[in-house]
Amino acid sequence: MEYRRLGKAGLKVSALSLGSWVTFGKQVDLKDAKTLLKTAYDAGINFFDNAEGYEAGESERIMGEAINALGLPRDTFAVSSKVFWGGDGVMQKGLSAKHVRDACDAALQRLKVDYLDLYFCHRPDIDTPIEETVRAMDNLVRQGKVMYWGTSEWSAQQITEAHAIARQEHLTPPTMEQPQYNMLNRHKVEAEFRPLYDGPGLGTTIFSPLASGLLTGKYLDGIPDGSRLDLPGYEWLRDALLSDDGQQRLEKIRQLKPLADELGMSLTHLALAWCLKNPNVSTVILGASRLEQLEDNLGALDAVAKLDTAVMDRIDAILDNRPPKPERFGQ
Repeated sequence: MEYRRLGKAGLKVSALSLGSWVTFGKQVDLKDAKTLLKTAYDAGINFFDNAEGYEAGESERIMGEAINALGLPRDTFAVSSKVFWGGDGVMQKGLSAKHVRDACDAALQRLKVDYLDLYFCHRPDIDTPIEETVRAMDNLVRQGKVMYWGTSEWSAQQITEAHAIARQEHLTPPTMEQPQYNMLNRHKVEAEFRPLYDGPGLGTTIFSPLASGLLTGKYLDGIPDGSRLDLPGYEWLRDALLSDDGQQRLEKIRQLKPLADELGMSLTHLALAWCLKNPNVSTVILGASRLEQLEDNLGALDAVAKLDTAVMDRIDAILDNRPPKPERFGQ
């Protein structure tokens, strides 16, 4: 396993990590969760990602039970939560100081830990001033309930504003952002966030590296029964695939398949290795519902060396979506 700094922070996280979106509490029960977590941990994964909004807290409860049952030493792993969607009540959502604290306390109970290593603002909140949220996060850090706080799917402007407020008011600034990043979604990580890597030292814990399974190639011939796009509550993913844009994306994946075959790797390994080539990616969050799936994804680490400059150029030619910038990552 490779370990990378979380931006400019001292914390080092595994290049591959394990997340629970869609899987824990939906496709994965406690028994399977213990198997997945132990396999990931034994392979060197030291970061487990979660959120209050994942299956209304059930995902965190299962992860907490599994970690506790496995007896993992607390000083050998990092666990996260995210705050925004805590319930239907007016005080149970958003990024108000009250909900930020209430959600943290609830996550600590469900995950069975004394502190969160990473705590994310799951989305920007237009109804709450950023200064209020920054102060709320700073309070949690000072109380020892949170080690590092960050954002998810915030704009570069919003993150920059949070840093400016923290600097002016002597508060704890955000350390990391959790954006979607994959071969099909590149602009935010590769272009919009560029000034934040060298300046504030932004770390990134990217999600959906396989574009919700599209980049595995399993949807090239339709939507398999039991797949993520076939699950109740995720119709929006299926609708996106069936749209004109979705079909154009599938065509790009069809064109990537011969290249993956030539390199002697699966489309899955190609897509994950491509994400790992970006030095501004702190960790790539894997989502797995089956042990075989997780074990296969871990093999992507060995595929990174095959993605030299010539291969990266061929990938760019197929994708035709590279954001303009002085030089590409991985060179």
